[in-house]
Amino acid sequence: MPTEPETKSQRLSAFLDRHGLDGALLTLRSNFAWITGGRDNHIANNSPVGVASILATKDGNRLCLANRIEAPRMSGEELVGTGIETVEFSWHDHDSRQRAVREVIGGRKIAADSETFGLPLPHLPGDFNELRWSLTPEEIERYRDGGRRAAAAMERACRAITPGISEHEAAGLLDHEMHAAEMNPLVTLVSSDERLPRYRHPIPTARKIRNYVMLVTCAERGGLISCLTRFVRFAPPTAEERAKQQAIANIDAAVNLATRPGRTLGEIFDDLRRAYAANGHDGEWENHHQGGSCGYQPRDVVAVPGSGVRALANQAFAWNPSIVGAKCEDTVLCTDAGIEVLTAHSAQWPTTTGQAGNGQTLRRADVLVAA
Repeated sequence: MPTEPETKSQRLSAFLDRHGLDGALLTLRSNFAWITGGRDNHIANNSPVGVASILATKDGNRLCLANRIEAPRMSGEELVGTGIETVEFSWHDHDSRQRAVREVIGGRKIAADSETFGLPLPHLPGDFNELRWSLTPEEIERYRDGGRRAAAAMERACRAITPGISEHEAAGLLDHEMHAAEMNPLVTLVSSDERLPRYRHPIPTARKIRNYVMLVTCAERGGLISCLTRFVRFAPPTAEERAKQQAIANIDAAVNLATRPGRTLGEIFDDLRRAYAANGHDGEWENHHQGGSCGYQPRDVVAVPGSGVRALANQAFAWNPSIVGAKCEDTVLCTDAGIEVLTAHSAQWPTTTGQAGNGQTLRRADVLVAA
C-alpha cells in the first residue's frame, strides 16, 4: 500500500498533468498541512494564509520558502523528518524576496493558492481542494487521535463550568482544555439561557450562565479539524426541552446514517429535510447551514439542496442540524462500511438514541445535567 507521501504525490502529479502545470506553491494553512503530513505554518490564528510556503513540483520535489524569522522554526521543528529543505530570504526586502522565489521557480509553470509573494503566478485551480478530501490511512489515524482528544477536552470543559461564570470564562475553559490536549482551537462558540435559542452562531459574551449553556469547538491537530457541540444544564430539562433534544438527535442520526460514499450532498440533504419534517420541524433547516464535509477546513463544502458534490470513501463530515434551543454536532468518517464517529462521547457522558426514519439508530451525545 502506498504511504501518505506517495499517495499525495500521485494525486498531485495527476492534478498538475490535468492542468498543464509543473508545480504548486502552497501557502494556505490547509494546503501546507496537507502536503507536509500535518505540519503547521501559522502564526496568526485568524488568518487562513500561513507564513511559509511549500513549492511542490511534479517530479516529487518539495521545498519550503520562508523569511528569516520563520525559516529556523520550519527547518528546526515543523519539517524535521520530512526531507523538505528550507530556502530563507529577507523579511523586510520585498525585491530580494521576489528574486529568491523567482530563482527557485525558474522557468517552470507554477500556480499558487494565494498572492503571498506578489508574483504574477496563475491561481491554483479550485479542484485542487479535492485532493485533500479522501483521507489516507495515516491521516485517518491522526484524525482519530485528534477527535478523541477534542471530545475528551470538551467533556472536561463542560464539567468544569459552574453557574455564575460568564460565557467568556466558559470559552476560556474550553480553549484551555483544547490547548492542554495539544489541540489548536480555531472556532469557539458559547451561548447560554436566553441567548441560546436566539442565535445559531453565538460568540461568547460577558453574560453570566444560569441554567443552560452550549459549547462549540472546531479544533485542529495535525492539520485535521474536529468539530463538535455539547450542552450542559444545571436544572432538569422540561418536557418540551427533552422533546426538542430527542427530535434533533433523530435528525442528526438520519443525516449521518445517510452519508455514504457515492451519494451526492444534495441527496443527503433531501434525507435531512425529510427528517426535519418527520420530527415536527419542517423548514427549520433554513435558519442555519447544516454542515458538510470537513478535514483540513472546518467545512470544505457546506451542503445545500441540489448539490452535485459526491461524498467520498474515507472523507470526514461534520453535520450540525439545529432547531430552536437544540443542536447536534460531531465529526464522522464516511467509509464503505458506514460512518465512524471520530469525536465520540465517552462512556461517562449521557446519551440518547437517535432514530432515523428507516429504522436505523445511532447513539448521540445528550445534554449533561450537572449536579
